[in-house]
Amino acid sequence: MKTILITGGQRSGKSEEAERLALTLSDSPIYLATSRIWDDEFRHRVERHQMRRGPQWTNIEEEKWLSHHDVSGRVVLIDCVTLWATNFLFDSREDFEDSSRSVDDVLAQMKEEFDRFTSQDATFIFVTNEIGLGGVSDNIIQRRFTDLQGWLNQYIASKADEVYLMVSGIKVRIK
Repeated sequence: MKTILITGGQRSGKSEEAERLALTLSDSPIYLATSRIWDDEFRHRVERHQMRRGPQWTNIEEEKWLSHHDVSGRVVLIDCVTLWATNFLFDSREDFEDSSRSVDDVLAQMKEEFDRFTSQDATFIFVTNEIGLGGVSDNIIQRRFTDLQGWLNQYIASKADEVYLMVSGIKVRIK
């Protein structure tokens, strides 16, 4: 059992690196996609990711409940934590607008789901975004999401055996 976290900015090469890593660890890895299709542009992004992967991948689409899938004995790439958190935010957005307490509640729920999922005997490769490197947003929901994402990334990194930061397509080992 092993957990690896690959983080970085948008278009930093995170997904490609995670895919390469998964294929070095298994001839038939699982790709667990957490995204919802929000619009045509996003659908195109998803299709581009799908075309990049070959037939050796087992594809699973799961927006929130990762632990509902038995991945025991497998290498599984989860792409990505940011979209996973977005789904939780979207489903509780009214609470996010009303109270910072909801950030704590959603974070606790996501930590529990992460722990259930990663209790399986498998190799997990999580892809996430570093969204807190920019300025502070004037939008309260964006600030709360940035907090949620940052705390979730910290939690996953604390549990991970290895952590990598992607910068302009270059992998830097953090842990």
